[in-house]
Amino acid sequence: MPNTSRNFSSPQNHEKTCISQCLNVLVIDDEKNIRTALTVCLETEKCRVTAVGTSSTALKACEDDSFDVAFLDLKLGQADGLNLLPDLLNRSPHLLVIIITAYATFETAVKAIKLGAWDYLPKPFTPDQIRHLLNKAEEKIQACRKIANLENQLKETFPEADFETNSLCMRKAMEITRQAASSQAAVMFRGESGTGKSLLARLLHTHSSRANRQFVTVNCPILQENLLASELFGHAKGAFTGAVRDQPGKVEAADGGTLFLDEIGEVPISLQAQLLRFLQEKQYERIGENRVRRADTRIVCATNRNLEEDVKNGRFREDLFFRVNVVEVMIPPLRERREDILSLARRFLEFFAKGLSRPIPEFSKPTEALLLSYSWPGNIRELRNVIERALIVCQNRIIEPQAFPEKIGIPGKITPEIGMDLSLDELERAHIERIMSRVKNLEEAASILGIDSSTLWRKRKKFEI
Repeated sequence: MPNTSRNFSSPQNHEKTCISQCLNVLVIDDEKNIRTALTVCLETEKCRVTAVGTSSTALKACEDDSFDVAFLDLKLGQADGLNLLPDLLNRSPHLLVIIITAYATFETAVKAIKLGAWDYLPKPFTPDQIRHLLNKAEEKIQACRKIANLENQLKETFPEADFETNSLCMRKAMEITRQAASSQAAVMFRGESGTGKSLLARLLHTHSSRANRQFVTVNCPILQENLLASELFGHAKGAFTGAVRDQPGKVEAADGGTLFLDEIGEVPISLQAQLLRFLQEKQYERIGENRVRRADTRIVCATNRNLEEDVKNGRFREDLFFRVNVVEVMIPPLRERREDILSLARRFLEFFAKGLSRPIPEFSKPTEALLLSYSWPGNIRELRNVIERALIVCQNRIIEPQAFPEKIGIPGKITPEIGMDLSLDELERAHIERIMSRVKNLEEAASILGIDSSTLWRKRKKFEI
């Protein structure tokens, strides 16, 4: 039987001799002697076993109990076991299904994988093969539980890290993130400020093989060039004034784990060559030191800039751009995923209410309408801040529009957007406000708007921004 997937493997020489936890196993085979043999073998490995001979009894067993692993025969009398596979996984999405068959072919293995099978076991099989599969299953289950625990910890700190979404574009971003997690490729999250790029970076790390190691963040815009170099690669004692001891950098701290470079577009051009060298060779040197060091650190980054334009303008190295943009994940702004606004708002409301030891209030219908009509230029970060403020301002069980800032809370006031029945002045004012909400200074805002700083100053005065 050819090996068609990384899951379809054979026993190793140094196999564990027992299963450390009691797995609950479902055996589905129409041959009684196979059911008996498998049951004896599994019970020897301390598994709890339920053995059935038909599709209907298998589905009934899944309704009555929760199983970790299922051994599913490819032929169930006149029925095809693969036809049962989707129904099993619909009832138990985390079930690890192992196809067993005396008619093993490459084509059936591929078809089984596509339908959701976890592994494949040709008949006749040995106790060692069963033991090997159970050990693999235990490792898989433990990894899934650890990921779930890490995600729960993340949600407790960041309520927006509950990634349930009704938005197709957000689902696509999350799916690409989870797919990229299994690789070692550099990943770039792109989108406006406040869309949750750093949270998706943490999600990627949580689902990667590096989840046991550190997730380290460097916020590139807040550090000067020399400080950013030291933050990334570390420095030796005496390398500069104030360097009183050797100091490792974040690259070293994230060895074996993930280094997240937030707003990589702000890395100075002079430092980009050092970063490129590390990406290519996994080598670096501390400032003031000649020793070449190595670190197995995965680089993940984020930006709200148009890096393609920065490459054209000479602000960002093209070779570095291609290195950090192997997998690109576009994060939609909140105004493009309005179906998620109320669920996010309620999540924030519950989170902050618990923090204040208060009963969880509700939004009035006018408040829901206002939240849906506002364009949220600051995205999820702005929504989070606004909900926290509303909860502090309003002590009632119902949150009314008056609890929100004037630009959101006045009934009938809607943030201008292209296509509305509005004057050009109203659109221009809204556009300037939105640009200024996501840049770090007026010069950058003027550059994006295509005007000089003095013109921007006059427009701000005109529109009372």
